Amino acid sequence: MSIADQPETHDHEHEISLDDLLQKRDFIRRHIGPRDSDLPIMLETVGASSLDDLTASTIPEDLLLENDPAFDPSESILPTPTCEHDALEELHSAASMNMPSRSFIGQGYYGTIVPNVILRNVLENPGWYTAYTPYQPEIAQGRLESLLAFQQMTIDLTGMEFANASLLDEATAAAEAMALCKRANKKNKSNKFFVSNDVFAQTIDVLKTRAQFMGIELIFGDAETVGDHEIFGALLQYPGASGKVIDLEPLIEAAHANNALVSVATDLMALVVLKAPGEMGADVVVGSAQRFGVPMGFGGPHAAFFATRDDFKRSVPGRVIGVSKDSRGKMALRMAMQTREQHIRRDKATSNICTAQALLANMSAFYAIWHGPEGLMTIASRIHFLVQLLASGIESSETLSVVHDHFFDTVVIHCGDEQAAIRQRMEQTGINLFYPTPDTISISLDESTSIDEVFLLMDLLDGVEVDEDCELEVIQKYEDAIPDSLSRTSDFLTHEIFNRFDSETEMLRYLKRLENRDFSLTHGMIPLGSCTMKLNATAEMIPVSWAEFSKMHPFVPMQDTEGYRNMIAQLEAWLIEMTGYDAMSMQPNSGAQGEYAGLLAIRRYHESLGEGHRNVCLIPSSAHGTNPASATMMGLKVVVVKTDENGNIDLDDLKAKAEQHSANLSSLMITYPSTHGVFEKTVREACELVHDHGGQVYMDGANMNAMVGLVAPGKIGSDVSHLNLHKTFCIPHGGGGPGMGPIGVKSHLAPFLSQHVVVDGEVQMDEPKFAVSAAEFGSASILPISWMFIRMMGGEGLRKATQVAILNANYIAKRLEGHYEVLYKGQNGRVAHECIVDIRPISEATGITEVDIAKRLMDYGFHAPTMSWPVAGTIMIEPTESESLEELDRFCEALISIRDEIREVESGKVSAEDSVLHHAPHTVDDLTDDNWERAYSKSQAVHPSAATKLAKFWPAVNRVDNVYGDRNLVCSCPPMEDYE
Repeated sequence: MSIADQPETHDHEHEISLDDLLQKRDFIRRHIGPRDSDLPIMLETVGASSLDDLTASTIPEDLLLENDPAFDPSESILPTPTCEHDALEELHSAASMNMPSRSFIGQGYYGTIVPNVILRNVLENPGWYTAYTPYQPEIAQGRLESLLAFQQMTIDLTGMEFANASLLDEATAAAEAMALCKRANKKNKSNKFFVSNDVFAQTIDVLKTRAQFMGIELIFGDAETVGDHEIFGALLQYPGASGKVIDLEPLIEAAHANNALVSVATDLMALVVLKAPGEMGADVVVGSAQRFGVPMGFGGPHAAFFATRDDFKRSVPGRVIGVSKDSRGKMALRMAMQTREQHIRRDKATSNICTAQALLANMSAFYAIWHGPEGLMTIASRIHFLVQLLASGIESSETLSVVHDHFFDTVVIHCGDEQAAIRQRMEQTGINLFYPTPDTISISLDESTSIDEVFLLMDLLDGVEVDEDCELEVIQKYEDAIPDSLSRTSDFLTHEIFNRFDSETEMLRYLKRLENRDFSLTHGMIPLGSCTMKLNATAEMIPVSWAEFSKMHPFVPMQDTEGYRNMIAQLEAWLIEMTGYDAMSMQPNSGAQGEYAGLLAIRRYHESLGEGHRNVCLIPSSAHGTNPASATMMGLKVVVVKTDENGNIDLDDLKAKAEQHSANLSSLMITYPSTHGVFEKTVREACELVHDHGGQVYMDGANMNAMVGLVAPGKIGSDVSHLNLHKTFCIPHGGGGPGMGPIGVKSHLAPFLSQHVVVDGEVQMDEPKFAVSAAEFGSASILPISWMFIRMMGGEGLRKATQVAILNANYIAKRLEGHYEVLYKGQNGRVAHECIVDIRPISEATGITEVDIAKRLMDYGFHAPTMSWPVAGTIMIEPTESESLEELDRFCEALISIRDEIREVESGKVSAEDSVLHHAPHTVDDLTDDNWERAYSKSQAVHPSAATKLAKFWPAVNRVDNVYGDRNLVCSCPPMEDYE
């Protein structure tokens, strides 16, 4: 008797279906916080009879997918829901189609051995990967400390004076270096930038993309000719893409003589044994920290590093961690100079950097801490020894020769007409090399290379045989592959943090201590408006560590990556259906990169029509700061569109400005649902208006979590959107990155999506590919997370998740009525998936600010909502669909309790300066203070609710002094005694 033939079973009037028995919908209830039995209670609170009724009363009727005459649910390609086990089995079957080849390709991507203590306790630990960007430093001291160590590691190895806390990848970091050289060079007004021919091909292509729209002319040539050109700056690679190591000092001096600034792209592992670029006079040093303990992952995510001279620290893009103090005078870390992050200078910005690679930067910092300087020297020396051995063996061949005498980990071999035969032998053995020209072969070795593999390579190259007992004699020819003049003599990683963890026990405890100082989703809700901190399910995260995904080099032949490409193609197809677009690009590795890629497609489209003069971008005043920054980077002129008193786009102002700039109108950038948390009724009208004037519509997908399964942006008038996979589609924020921002486009923009310069393992430099990131699929190794989420939820679960996200936000807005004012509401008094609470009336009456409320929420065991954006003096709350009714109630009760504390100030019972809010957050130092002389008790300070008595999260420091930190800017590791 089959399961299908079983008689119906009833349990408390609940009919158990076949899908229930097979647990096909089990993940839906695991992902969505409120139980089905909670929904009627919540719906009654918000005044709706059902989820569908709430949807109909929240979203304009003409936008709903179900009301589109062309919509046919039976044609959907979205999967049906399935359980975690089946989804993992299905994905593993796809992953097994990836060929387990051994890659010695190099070109910026190298095998590495992730220390298990870091793999298990950081990469695979939700305490690390579910945390948010450390805008609230009091509850982020752990990852701030490790990011500070990343900066110190970068400073030491590059020989520079100042470093940031990571960028997206090496190619985009090089583009940022070019931009810094342009704005920081006050002595040379040239618009020409020199790029060495020995720079990685993918970096060159990203530079070409950026330069074209920044009005910069690129000059290419051998590095030795850098001093022959009238340029404002230059980029040199050290070691070069060919592996060649040259002395940069005279080249930098020659460039400086012409008032040019010099940036150097380099490799941290090489700098362990090579002279630092900073010691040669470099102005900027960039590169990838990938080989410091982060798997290749088919291209990412990996933390890029960016270092410069102290003179240029105010121009550094991205995040910088600085040392300050708290209200008790205790050392406290914070994000310094935050104007480039949360308060981006809009159209005056020099970069649109938003998402960094915090999780991966932490891993690289921990890799350096785990190995220490001696361990790193051993690893780098071993890599170099193996390459010396390989090069010496090649020299004994009659048909092969080594092209360069000086190298670190890469040799280029001249092979004449033998390349095809050698390549065939290699690939038949499961080995991938790099073939830069028809008569050369490039081989890069790394930490994971064994000596047996070196002997195998020799044999496959030309049957070279080496006596395994005579390695040291064999390498004598290349014992000076790193000449004395370029050997590192300066110390590095001398700070105690890099020299104290010899045992795994101590390292484990250190990682745990840092984790305990950070608030993450493992502790409670992170109700950040526009950031969507939802469940990052364990089943979604597991495939990230699979070798089939994590160990894949991005430049291997396509035949080796069938599993990856099939998974990505399926994910693209699902995203296309959900968005209503016709094509998808998975290359942008952050939301900001997605914005840039979308505007790039629009610009190229207009150029194809002979309308390249269209350069005006209309942006509402409420837009996220990356919008105008991206437009400026794309060479567009930003024209601000007003918003009305309800926060909506002022259609009259939009119409007037579209007409005014009609001949030059490029685009309109809008966010939907709007930045202020409602579904505007006039979005179709706004799109049509812009189209009537020849412009295109870029719809920011930051709020896609309110639309999946209900509204498709590509069907309501927009031409392109980016999707924050690290928001809507469950890739975790990782403490401030990784992220992914793929873009969907309508068919007319599809030919203008970014491509990649390396195709099927071959470099194609014949024409620009308009790349926006270093790898073809951006941060490919985290795409399985989104695949798993969609596969397990299915179309049915995704739609319900969106509806519950809207329900949760409206439930909070309703529960806070009478205590706080929700600033903006849409039709029928509804909000979308987030709501803005106006604190300005409270501040005017009491002096208590949104900052005070945010810090006090920490005492109640919550991360603060988004502060002062998009409206100053407000907090923006987004609960997501993953938070349970119990957690929503706990949060609302905390805010209501805080409102009662504010009323004590309103009544005059206590002054704002003496209030519990003004001194928040409270720490163990407050609890143990023998000189407590405050207007409130210690109990009220640290245990303001029953929940905090049951489980207390302690902020690591008291309120951080931002002014002190800005006036006393220190961005490197202080002495260890300061940590005590």
